[in-house]
Amino acid sequence: MAARIVPPADFEERVRASFAKQQAMSTIGAELTHVAPGTIEIELPFDERLTQQHGFLHAGIISAALDSACGYAAFTLMPPEAGVLTIEFKVNLLAPGKGQRFLFRGSVTKPGRTIIVADGEAYAMNDGEAKLIATMTGTMMTITGREGIAG
Repeated sequence: MAARIVPPADFEERVRASFAKQQAMSTIGAELTHVAPGTIEIELPFDERLTQQHGFLHAGIISAALDSACGYAAFTLMPPEAGVLTIEFKVNLLAPGKGQRFLFRGSVTKPGRTIIVADGEAYAMNDGEAKLIATMTGTMMTITGREGIAG
């Protein structure tokens, strides 16, 4: 039986500090709204500058936000000296990205010492109603001892 992975005591502080350094999420206006062991939520207001030709949130933006949500969900369970890198992901686009706000939730599905699998869900929010617009399965790697990769 695999050992249970326990998050470090300072996991939330580490996640928030790392997210604050991430220029990609800052550029698109995404904010970290929920941090718990193995689960992250990121929210994004609609911005027409992030749309594709039909006015829907671009698939690349959806994928990037889901990747961050899944990566930080994995990061909550990593040791303090570790950094996280995505090594693979798959996105299913289920409905057009049409909403006033968007919610991206990442949750650890299979924790491991080096490799962590996380699943993500993206929701379009309109007048309090949420519609599932995309899902992701990602594989994240715990990186330690590599220069320039920490936190």
